[in-house]
Amino acid sequence: MTKDNGLLLAFYGDDFTGSTDAMEALAISGYRTVLFLEPPTAEMVERFDGIRCIGVAGTSRAKNPTDMEAELQPVYRQFADIQAPIVHYKTCSTFDSAPEVGSIGKAIELARSYFKDQAVIPLLVGAPPLGRFTLFGQHFARMHDTVYRLDRHPVMSKHPITPMKEADLRLHLAKQTDEPIELMNILELEGDIEAVKERYNGKANKPGVLLFDVLDEERMRVSGRLIWESAAESGHTHFVVGSSGVGYALTAHWNAAGMGTGDNAQHKAQVKPAKQVFAVSGSASMVTQQQIENAMKAGFHAIRVSVDQIMNAESAPRELLDEAIRLVKQGESVILYTAMGPEDEAIAATRERFAQLGMPELQSGEFIGRQLGRWTREVMEATGIRRVIVAGGDTSGFVTREMGIYGLEMLLPISPGAPLCKAYSAEAEMEGVELALKGGQLGGPDFFENVRKASSL
Repeated sequence: MTKDNGLLLAFYGDDFTGSTDAMEALAISGYRTVLFLEPPTAEMVERFDGIRCIGVAGTSRAKNPTDMEAELQPVYRQFADIQAPIVHYKTCSTFDSAPEVGSIGKAIELARSYFKDQAVIPLLVGAPPLGRFTLFGQHFARMHDTVYRLDRHPVMSKHPITPMKEADLRLHLAKQTDEPIELMNILELEGDIEAVKERYNGKANKPGVLLFDVLDEERMRVSGRLIWESAAESGHTHFVVGSSGVGYALTAHWNAAGMGTGDNAQHKAQVKPAKQVFAVSGSASMVTQQQIENAMKAGFHAIRVSVDQIMNAESAPRELLDEAIRLVKQGESVILYTAMGPEDEAIAATRERFAQLGMPELQSGEFIGRQLGRWTREVMEATGIRRVIVAGGDTSGFVTREMGIYGLEMLLPISPGAPLCKAYSAEAEMEGVELALKGGQLGGPDFFENVRKASSL
């Protein structure tokens, strides 16, 4: 039986910005959600009045199966003890994964040891608010004003680590697990709800994974209802896999069922626009490139971080940091960036340097992220700046850990999947910092300037 602790859902995000995306999907619908950087104890959860959902921001998307096991087992163990009705393994909405890195199949197989009392594991990846759609098992993603099938997406089909060469999510996942994978297709989700339930129950009793088609808000809400009622009727925690579409689906059903209380509004602080922001970017996506270029047009100072400065962090970057600190003290907004888009020659140079040192690509990403985090902290301590942007999914996780933050809560939506958050820290200088984290593919063209101007007043 699940505990009556007021919690509705606990999620683990397989990368950091994906975790804030999941938090936003819940919080924006009125359910107070706190995102932790490490698995929280029950006592930590109790510090937050009216909390309905909790999350843990992870990095499993960038790990091999052995390292995933080491990271996920403590989280699953803690979530099993907390006993929220739903435990959600949150994936990227473009299902970034491969057998050797970020394996969603591995995450599913590990969960079987902790959530034993369910046959089928629901899988929901479509998220219409983010421009992500699943139709007859094929996944689609919007970029700017165009929707692409995933294997033809101009970014995801060419992803440097997990290129999506297969749009059928069942076939993609089948390379990562031996679990049977079935589909609740769009036609089976239409019509009389009792007939839909009957079709669902016919599949939910079979061991394996059940993928939901999601094309629009209504199919998303119906999927959320099926997942929630299945968990509620069982009386034990249900494990669910998918994007922030899971949160959107569940909250749509919770609100339709009158489960929302509106209590989340009382925890919202008034947010004033900032005169300036400090930003770091470890993202090489063309989306982030456009955002940085637009920020420069809006008056931001963009400073390139070279591979030499990254590798000689104790000495080489002094000029770089002095310049950043000087500009921030003068009231300017500053961005430190490692690459300007996927064609930047700096990417190859950085890879070559790390290869010469014998450092694997995944480890080099952590090295870069932690350096950016240390520099972010130094700039903040020297200038007192309180609004910060981090671009890059994996980068965000490493930067926030270097900042000494243990939790985040959404303050304001900025762009779907990339809200402005309040940071919680045991260190006074980091407590209450306003932080916006964005994955490479997220955020509108003017994201940096929109974060600077963001206000609830």
